[in-house]
Amino acid sequence: MTYTKETVLTKVNIAVMARFLVLSSAATILPFYIHTQWITGPLINAILILTLMSVGIRSALIVCLIPSLIAMSSGLLPAILAPIVPFIMIANTILVLTIDWFDRCVKDKTKAYWSGLFIGASLKFFFLYISVSFISKLLIKQELAVKVARMMSWPQFATAVIGGIIAWIILNNKFTNKKFFNVQ
Repeated sequence: MTYTKETVLTKVNIAVMARFLVLSSAATILPFYIHTQWITGPLINAILILTLMSVGIRSALIVCLIPSLIAMSSGLLPAILAPIVPFIMIANTILVLTIDWFDRCVKDKTKAYWSGLFIGASLKFFFLYISVSFISKLLIKQELAVKVARMMSWPQFATAVIGGIIAWIILNNKFTNKKFFNVQ
């Protein structure tokens, strides 16, 4: 008779678990130390895409939740913006799901990646811009609402695309691809 514990341990892929732990740790730690949207944004988006491509959709969806909570607790996002955090999480999820859908449905993987990235970044931008514009007007002063809406508009598209470029370079680099991001 085999025990459940033994069965579970035999099904765990240590390499995949290690990739997930490294990427989720990076997504957790980055917002604590880097408080610039133009640096943190692309790096987090790259981590989301790297997690999707090297570990899978379930893990990527988990990682979609981490950076927003950490950005909030580390001060990257002011406390007054707490109501916006769930929308940022959903926007990250939209990006990841879009890239995943294109990756599964388009045979040409290069075309799938870039189509998924640009459409996902556009959807992320539109979702955040519309939702944050609406929510911020209800919750905060008008001057701050304009700044928040600006921060959650086109920079979200740009940081997602830059993050996608970073992820593409890492995924297509022969050294890193063989050593760490070798998709199973």
